[in-house]
Amino acid sequence: MALIERFEDIQAWQEARKLVKMIYILTNKDHFAKDYGMKDQIRRASVSVMANIAEGFDCDSKVEFARFLGIARRSAVEVQSLLYAAVDTNYISQNEFDLYYEQARKAKALAGGFQRSLAKRTSSS
Repeated sequence: MALIERFEDIQAWQEARKLVKMIYILTNKDHFAKDYGMKDQIRRASVSVMANIAEGFDCDSKVEFARFLGIARRSAVEVQSLLYAAVDTNYISQNEFDLYYEQARKAKALAGGFQRSLAKRTSSS
């Protein structure tokens, strides 16, 4: 495993960054662009995934970092939930839903894996 020297080196952050870009592109289209509440909420949730991973990286303890990773995971779940609202209101197609849901799942899974790794290292210290 490569040494993580900057938050940009964290794979979960990299996938969260991709999610943010995807969500911003998606929410600039058609009906989504006009629904300011939904657009703002899903954008904020996606940015929260990325931001909490970065913020946690700069924490003073592994326990605190793990807490931020948990927040990032929950923000990814929020994105997933909002994608259901988007497909149910015909803002996005089922194919788009599947693609974006999978990207959120990937970011969530990586953050969760990192969180569990930190917890193991903390308990064995």
